[in-house]
Amino acid sequence: MYFRKVFMKWFRVILLPALFLASVLVSCRKDPGYVRFRGYAQGGVYSVTVNLSGTSKTVPEVRAAIDSILTLVDTTLSGYNKGSILSRFNAGELVVPNRLFLDTYELAYGWFVRSGGALDFAAGALFDAWGFGFREGRLPSDAEVERLLSISGMGRLKERIPVREDGTVSAADLVREEYVSGGAVADGWAVALNYNAIAQGLTADLVADYLEGIGAKDMLVDIGEIRLSGKNPSGKAWAVGVDRPEDGNQDPGKDLEAVWESPGGSLGVVTSGNYRKFYVVDGVKYAHTIDPRTGRPVAHNLLSATVVSPEGSSSADALATWCMVVGPSAAVALIESLPGTEAFLISSGTSSFGSSSFGTPSGATSSGTTSFGSPSGAISSGTSSFGTSSGAISSSGMAYFEWASPGFTLRN
Repeated sequence: MYFRKVFMKWFRVILLPALFLASVLVSCRKDPGYVRFRGYAQGGVYSVTVNLSGTSKTVPEVRAAIDSILTLVDTTLSGYNKGSILSRFNAGELVVPNRLFLDTYELAYGWFVRSGGALDFAAGALFDAWGFGFREGRLPSDAEVERLLSISGMGRLKERIPVREDGTVSAADLVREEYVSGGAVADGWAVALNYNAIAQGLTADLVADYLEGIGAKDMLVDIGEIRLSGKNPSGKAWAVGVDRPEDGNQDPGKDLEAVWESPGGSLGVVTSGNYRKFYVVDGVKYAHTIDPRTGRPVAHNLLSATVVSPEGSSSADALATWCMVVGPSAAVALIESLPGTEAFLISSGTSSFGSSSFGTPSGATSSGTTSFGSPSGAISSGTSSFGTSSGAISSSGMAYFEWASPGFTLRN
């Protein structure tokens, strides 16, 4: 929360000239009510539905602000944009950071410490080696995995990125002294930051925080991950559908396993899963969730983790990834330890949601949430109680086992 407040204060300063120009161009202002903005960002389509009644900005001003936030995130944190600050930093260049770049690293380091290494944003070399990062790769040898483990990870980095007197930063300066003396910096994989586990959630938070800052109370921001508050255009609670986690399900919303209905307030909703990004070699499935502590894809049977967090989308994003890293039992223990946090967990096969500590190994994330204006009549009337689980059979005959918080309603 502190990160978002500091950043939005800074963001409003750099955005003022663009907003002033937009306000000059738009002289008449009607009460627009609910407005939907759509476009492309971060490799997919984004959608922002917001009630602008009573706010201080015009529709063109709001669109300009949203576009500015999305552009800023792309040019700062994207590992796919080769000209971004992150890409150039990872490549070993001296770069001039902005506040977003520095604060995101500190946010990520905090999650690394909190998760005991289950969330590691400096394990990009491992993700790349398995083909789930920013570079092509596939089935690294055991020796290569061990080599990358020895030179990767936030445990060998400083808590904050040091800024030089000339205002630049370098990946080499980020490595702790004991590893510099060991010659690790000379290796091309020395620092490979990857914020995929929080970037979309963080972006949704930044857009939602801006909208709240201009007085909007009803909104659903969907940028791969979701942040919502208030009511939908029908005056009802927002509802979010959870996709059935079947391998190759690339059509969000087509086949739902459950629906969560918002109780009100500002909440982040994120789904992570292993059913959209994977490959099979010699009959073995390699999922994109890499355990950064073992350097290998997870072996447990948790297929999908949907998390609702009162701390926003970036927190829900991190927690959903954390669940996918540690597996079913540890995920339940994690969610139960966080007041106000809800989850819907789906595993394959038989029951596996026993109690356990949440420090056990496993690895990464992919989005599977779908937003809806209001619950449909096809939703089951029964609601599962917190800490309980149930069995299910998919249309393809695959057996699932589910664990749900009270806000989730299972589909028939």
